[in-house]
Amino acid sequence: MKPIAVAPQPRAAEEAASVLREGGNAVDAAVAAAFVQGVIDPLNCGLGGLGWMHIYNSERDEDLLLDFCSKAGSRATPDMWKEHILGPSADGVGFILKDDMNEIGYQSIGVPSAVRGLHDALTGYGTRGWSETIAPAAALAREGYQIPRELSEEWRIKYSPGRPDALARFSATPEASAIYTKRGMPLADGDLLVNPDYADSLELIAEEGPSVYYRGAIGTRLAEDWEANGGLVTQEDIENYHPEIQEPVRGTYRGFTISDTPPPSGGITLIEILNILEGYDLPSIEHNSSEYIHVLSQALKAGFADRAKYLGDPAFTDVPVEMLVSKEYASDWRTLIDRGEDFNVPTTRSTNGSGTTHLCIVDSIGNCVSLTHTNGLCSGVVAPGLGFMQNNYMMAFDPIPGNPNSIAPGKKRTTGALPCMIFKGGRPFMVVGAPGGSYIISSVLQTILNVIDHGMTAIEAVSAPRIDCQGNTLYVEGRVPSWVCDELETRGHNVRRDSSSYGVYPRQAARVQAIVLDEVAGTSAGSDPRGYGVALSTK
Repeated sequence: MKPIAVAPQPRAAEEAASVLREGGNAVDAAVAAAFVQGVIDPLNCGLGGLGWMHIYNSERDEDLLLDFCSKAGSRATPDMWKEHILGPSADGVGFILKDDMNEIGYQSIGVPSAVRGLHDALTGYGTRGWSETIAPAAALAREGYQIPRELSEEWRIKYSPGRPDALARFSATPEASAIYTKRGMPLADGDLLVNPDYADSLELIAEEGPSVYYRGAIGTRLAEDWEANGGLVTQEDIENYHPEIQEPVRGTYRGFTISDTPPPSGGITLIEILNILEGYDLPSIEHNSSEYIHVLSQALKAGFADRAKYLGDPAFTDVPVEMLVSKEYASDWRTLIDRGEDFNVPTTRSTNGSGTTHLCIVDSIGNCVSLTHTNGLCSGVVAPGLGFMQNNYMMAFDPIPGNPNSIAPGKKRTTGALPCMIFKGGRPFMVVGAPGGSYIISSVLQTILNVIDHGMTAIEAVSAPRIDCQGNTLYVEGRVPSWVCDELETRGHNVRRDSSSYGVYPRQAARVQAIVLDEVAGTSAGSDPRGYGVALSTK
């Protein structure tokens, strides 16, 4: 089997491919590339982040999920933001709080878990040493990385009204501003990003192992900074954090097995929507016709309605998993859809921002990795002398107490992350995932449909025109023809057509990465053209 690496950043894909060329396995390549991503994409991931790694080990025929998701710090309380709500966000997917306290600053930080998660992955399922795996990222941070045009443009995007942009995050602490801005603006196309403090942190972690982050010099410095600035995370929180090996949640679609993240992540919603759509003969309906988009959008609305109603951390709330992934329950939803009954999705559900990244990797012996990791969209906090952005994991909690996704110490919040694998006849058929918050769900869904129902290759599937419907507005890309939009309006949809050919609102929405391992049609791979990533194969 030809090894393949797919990533939203060319430099990360190159690092993964280099590891594969040198004989490393898929997990080796994923961990090395993930550390590189943290250096070159600091808003979206890094040493202050968290994630989920879906692993298929071909030698053991084992399909498992390594969950190194963050948790709320022990100083968090259910009602701590209740009196700070200014109102729902303009995009209808969350709340705006006073002083952006859920998005920027020390109260937005959850327990950082990426270092321990990547270490557990490498030592449990990789073949390379810890230090040599980190070395390329450390060298890149010390030598510097030239900002590509696409990243520079991303840092200048204005988000929906009331949401802080990249400049606000880069300006949140003097340390962040010193690293990531120049003359009061984010670094621009061609600027050299040199971060010796980040290099020092990486080299210390490489030398002393993850314990230095959680119990040693780095952890102590983080804890002191949190304490001094009103953070919710404590030294004890990070010392007691441990990743979890989880059984994926599974479902079926037209004979394929869907394996994905359990609650509170997005896998359960993806499976529910696929179950609903399985009852429609989608292959016989013209792709992205008004009929096709109508059925798809209604199924999406159903899935997101249940997501808003039920999804939360199973340790804190009863999530009816068996019901949500059952074929019978999907049939009930189809009955409502076919009757033309109207159903609303709460517009004040907690937001999941678009700041995340992803990797898909397959090695020569059939090991597969689908890795989603994230900083949220970063808190803007850089502790003195450490160089790395910290997550703003807390932003996606519901600030109103008493709901499934409300705040509680030690709790995980809902997320759209779904590093997915699809199996055919017990063997991996598709490795897929994306950055993009809650937009991940609709984007990965359509990519899967494009492959299974419409016979597309991976690059065709991630490139095809896309829609999103998480509530009462149907967003479509500019490549969906105007007459299709008119027909959808006639059917009662509130359609918002983006002016961009490759973007649904917001334009930085999910950028799908995919590998298809089809024994008949052959292997294909694709990085979403909505970003600037690549798919690389190597011998």
